[in-house]
Parts: sequence; structure tokens; C-alpha cells
Amino acid sequence: MNVAGGCYCGAVRYKAEGEALFKGQCHCRECQYISGGSPVIVMGVGGDDFAYTQGEPRSFTRSDIESPVTREFCSNCGTHMTTKVPSMGGAVLLKVGTLDDPSVFGGPDMAIYTAEKQSWHLIPEGIPTFEHLPG
Repeated sequence: MNVAGGCYCGAVRYKAEGEALFKGQCHCRECQYISGGSPVIVMGVGGDDFAYTQGEPRSFTRSDIESPVTREFCSNCGTHMTTKVPSMGGAVLLKVGTLDDPSVFGGPDMAIYTAEKQSWHLIPEGIPTFEHLPG
């Protein structure tokens, strides 16, 4: 898999190579903030398989929670492009909407943090669901 993507205004671009580690939708409360209320649709890639090719994102890491992630976004248009997850071996979660061709995603393989989902969040039939992270 070779994918490319970037922010809404085009100031920041990235590429990722190699196979996706997973494809999912996250219903955690933090992701609801980032998305404006919906689950976040992500594709995980290895940190070594990811690189920014144009511009530099801004980042934000909460200091008040255990095992925080780092969220990266364009400082110009605000598009949230990635989440870096140290507890997952440095995996990078690409926000599927920022891919040049989101159709390569093909759909989620799992739904996580369903304990925090809202009643209107839809989960595709037949995929595994986890109240938190899979074991």
C-alpha cells in the first residue's frame, strides 16, 4: 500500500507505505472532540512507514492524562491529519478523510472505545467491537 494525503489547504502533505496495521473507527470521547461529534475513522501505519513530504504540522499532547497521544494538524486550516500513539509501538493513525483517495480504506475492520459512543454513532454490521482497546 502506498498512500498520500494532506490537509484541506494543501500546506501539509504526507505519504505512507507498507501494509495497514489496522483499519477502524474510534468512538472515544477525545476523538469525538476532534471530529466534531462523530467517531474518527483511521488507518494505522508503522511510524517508519510514514513521513511528511511538505510543510510541518503543529502538534498537541495532553499533559493531564495517562499515556497521552500526540495529535498533529495543519496550523493554517486546522485539519487534523494524524495521531501518534507511543503505546502502540509508535504507530501513526491516519485520518481517512485526509487521504488523497479515501476509497483505499475500504471500511473499518473494528470499532474501538464503544463504551463511550453516542447513541447515534453507527457501527457497520459484522465488525468486531471493543469497549476499550482490543486485548
